[in-house]
Amino acid sequence: MSSSTDSGPTRSAASTAPPTRLAIGVDVGGTKVAAGVVDERGHILGSVRRPTPGHEPRLVADTIAEVVGELQVRHATGPATPIGIGAAGWLDRDGARVMFAPNLAGWRDEPLRDIISARLGRPVVVDNDANTMAWAEYRFGAGRGCTELCCVTVGTGIGSGLVLDGKVRHGAFGVGAEYGHMQVVPAGLPCGCGSQGCWEQYASGRALVRHAREITGSSPEAGRSLLALAGGDLARLTGPDVTAAAREGDPAAVKCFEEVGHWLGQGLASLASVLDPARFVIGGGVSDAGELLLGPARAQFRCALAGRGHRPEAEIVLAELGPDAGFVGAADLARAGTVGRA
Repeated sequence: MSSSTDSGPTRSAASTAPPTRLAIGVDVGGTKVAAGVVDERGHILGSVRRPTPGHEPRLVADTIAEVVGELQVRHATGPATPIGIGAAGWLDRDGARVMFAPNLAGWRDEPLRDIISARLGRPVVVDNDANTMAWAEYRFGAGRGCTELCCVTVGTGIGSGLVLDGKVRHGAFGVGAEYGHMQVVPAGLPCGCGSQGCWEQYASGRALVRHAREITGSSPEAGRSLLALAGGDLARLTGPDVTAAAREGDPAAVKCFEEVGHWLGQGLASLASVLDPARFVIGGGVSDAGELLLGPARAQFRCALAGRGHRPEAEIVLAELGPDAGFVGAADLARAGTVGRA
């Protein structure tokens, strides 16, 4: 089943606003492929979504070609319209190959850019999906006006992007700013990247649900509301269930957010020691809980910050662009060409 929407600024027929150069952005995730036509101000003129057709890169390329084609027809974009892709995985320095995707089986040393380019019959720009989200927030969202910006997406795992001096920073080999895989607990929980004790195992949606199941399993009375939301089956409990319970003031659910928020703040304090950003922008599905997550994160950040009381503190704010940020940023990076990549 597919879905599509049209959105964007409303203008009268008499508007004299000059036309802007359009670009198409595509955000490829483990469950969905989302794409949109985006103008130079970050406005979305139309968008399309499809389920991700499995994890085979060539099937994904077919779906990308389908959504791009639909948007081109609907919005009469020409063959010169830039196309940018945000993909979940670790890309090489040139954005040509997905070297490794911890959460996408089969994406190992895949020439994704060439596969997509051949399928579309034109060049494309490819970057990590968290990097495209960071660029969108820097250009149009919660990072506007900030030259030193660190974005963290708290979803099933942790995605991250770093914008310094007007460029997305990738590191020497293209896989820099993968904060979710820095070790915070030696010999801790196993991670899909092959290591143990990674930050995303303690400060993510996966961790949130794990805590909720542990509380409910050990004390059914304490987790009564959570169990009810799961229909009596803990295996069916989801992150949105925990968020809903916490918003209603359920003590067990609130405690889960306190735990995850604690680890989030701890990790941000470590990043501040290395990167010293002016602002942390927090996005991803778990961030929908707002202050339930950010309150504990800010508290632990202040406690763990090196030199606290003798240095400025980075702001910790919510992302503004929501789930569309990935394709908005991909479109803008494609429009800019090599600008914005370092």
